[in-house]
Amino acid sequence: QVQLVESGGGLVQAGGSLRLSCAASGSISSINVMGWYRQAPGKQRDLVSTITPGGITDYADSVKGRFTISRDNLKNTVYLQMNSLKPEDTAVYYCYTDRVSSWLEGTIMDFWGKGTLVTVSS
Repeated sequence: QVQLVESGGGLVQAGGSLRLSCAASGSISSINVMGWYRQAPGKQRDLVSTITPGGITDYADSVKGRFTISRDNLKNTVYLQMNSLKPEDTAVYYCYTDRVSSWLEGTIMDFWGKGTLVTVSS
């Protein structure tokens, strides 16, 4: 069964850093774009950052210069290094891929992880 499993969330003080990881599992044959979205309480889910298999990245304006996305294609894993965290970064962070192919399940579009909570205290 295809899964995206996030880890690395937690509680950090403003100005601190966290590193999120998201590992895809389940007989994966290929993964297209991977990325991170976040959803703060009472708000919609917003794009944070994406990365293509070739390493082309995109960032929300609110995180540019503070967050860095990367991926390890051999490990089917995407990372989000978050520095200079602010209280407004507090949210559940969701891993996402627009297309994942599995030997057992075929191709799945718009696949999400269950999320990991990041809390930044002031």
